[in-house]
Amino acid sequence: MRLLAMDTASNCCSAAIWSDGGIVAARHRPMTRGHAEAIMPMIGDVLSEAGHGFDDLDGLAVTVGPGSFTGLRTGLAAARGLALATGLPLAGVTTLEIVAHDARPNLAAIGNGAAAGGPCGLVALETRRADLYVQYFTSDATAIDEPMALRPEAVAAMMPPTAVVLAGDGIPRLTEFLSGRGGDDVVIDAAIAPDARIVASLAAHRWSPGGPLPGPSPSPIYVHPPEATIPVGQGRLRP
Repeated sequence: MRLLAMDTASNCCSAAIWSDGGIVAARHRPMTRGHAEAIMPMIGDVLSEAGHGFDDLDGLAVTVGPGSFTGLRTGLAAARGLALATGLPLAGVTTLEIVAHDARPNLAAIGNGAAAGGPCGLVALETRRADLYVQYFTSDATAIDEPMALRPEAVAAMMPPTAVVLAGDGIPRLTEFLSGRGGDDVVIDAAIAPDARIVASLAAHRWSPGGPLPGPSPSPIYVHPPEATIPVGQGRLRP
C-alpha cells in the first residue's frame, strides 16, 4: 500500500510517502505562512525521492483541523484537487489525534493506573488566541470527546484528579494553571506537533486493501465560529 500524506494546518508544512509498511520519503518545514506556495513543490519532492508517481499510489491523506483557517483550506484544497485529478480516495486525520498518536508510549504508561476507557491524555494545541484546542484521549490514543476551544484556566479546572499525559504545543500556556496538581502527577510533552509522517501512518493502519480510506470526512474542523459575519441588511446598500 502506498499513500501520500500532507499537513498545512499548523505552524509547519509537511508531506510524506508511506510505502509497503513505512515512511520512505518526507519533508517537514516550520513556517507560519506560505503553505500554499510550499506544499505542491514539497509533494513533488517526496514523490521523486520515493520514486513514485500518482499512478503508483493507493490513496491520499490530509489533516482536517482544528488549526489555522488559511492553512486548513490550503491543505484540503490541494488534497481534494489531487483526489479529483487522480481518482484516489482521500482520508482526513485531525491534528489532535496526530499528536495523541505520537504520545502513545506515555499514554500507555499512564493508562496502567487509569479506569478502563478513562482519560489518560490531553492534547492541547495553540490557536494564536486566548484559548487552546483541546481533546481527551484514552491509553490507546482513542478520542473520548470532540475537539474543543477553551481557555487554559478552563482546561485546568476540568482535568481529572488522576495523572494525565499532556502533549502538544499548547502545553506551555496550560502549565501555569496546574501548580496544584503536584510535580509528578502530569507527564508533559510539548514538543509534538502535527506531521505528515504521522498522518500517513494513521491512514495506512486504518485502511483495508480494496476498501475506502477511513477517517473523518475530509472537511475542515474549525471549532471556532467564523469571524466574518453577514452585515446588517445582508450587505445591501441602503436606499
